[in-house]
Amino acid sequence: MKIALLQTPVSDDKEDNLSTAEKYVKSAAGQGADIAVLPEMFCCSYANESFVKNAEPVSGKIWSFLSETAKLHGLYLVGGSIPELENGRIYNTSFVFDRSGKQIARHRKMHLFNVDIEGGQKFRESDTFSSGGGITLFDTEFGRFGLCICFDMRFPELTRLMALGGAKMIIAPAAFNMTTGPMHWETMFRQRAVDDQVFTVGVSPARDESGVYVSYANSILCSPWGTVLARAEASPELITAEIDFNEVERARAQLPLLSARREDVYALTPLATPLPGR
Repeated sequence: MKIALLQTPVSDDKEDNLSTAEKYVKSAAGQGADIAVLPEMFCCSYANESFVKNAEPVSGKIWSFLSETAKLHGLYLVGGSIPELENGRIYNTSFVFDRSGKQIARHRKMHLFNVDIEGGQKFRESDTFSSGGGITLFDTEFGRFGLCICFDMRFPELTRLMALGGAKMIIAPAAFNMTTGPMHWETMFRQRAVDDQVFTVGVSPARDESGVYVSYANSILCSPWGTVLARAEASPELITAEIDFNEVERARAQLPLLSARREDVYALTPLATPLPGR
């Protein structure tokens, strides 16, 4: 399977962002990509006021654009994420469309990015977004894939359930910042790949030093062994890579992590004898 990581530039202009995304998807299709992945909030600036301004329901302009673009170019399209409006609530949502433009998955970000790092990034997604719930998996002719968004990827319980549910690859549209990105971005994607013996994909907006939120960028693809197979830098970039999903089975056969799990002891239970001082 050939995958395309679309590290697009993002501005305050929704129409401009959709036009840019279409050009990148068209280029990916021209290079033979079977699946293309857009960044988190590819359609608007990463700011709470922008989320509110650009929120749309399913079948709105952004959703329709993604469906039509997937169909036009005949590939699977992971639509980064968009501010989805439903019943007065806004969700950070990723939609996936198949080659015919049919929606085959929807993931609403489960873990909202509420951080206050001393001397670094401060942000509260929960000021605008409601949290989603549920494990998101979708099927293709290449196998089953898992889908989450940015901060979700930090939680190993979530990715483990995807792997146990049959995922061979976990895709995360994301927008790490300049505080956490240099520290954790590559480490996280490599470790999730090693832990769950899957391919991991992180696709970020390009870095804009003048933007309201400065993305770390560095979109990345890792193998089940934790090897970085492809990685962007800061600028707008389109990366394509060939993926051999037989590597998942080879990794699991040679290093039997999932099959060697001790489910009989993986539970917190009261201690029979209290520890000293308790």
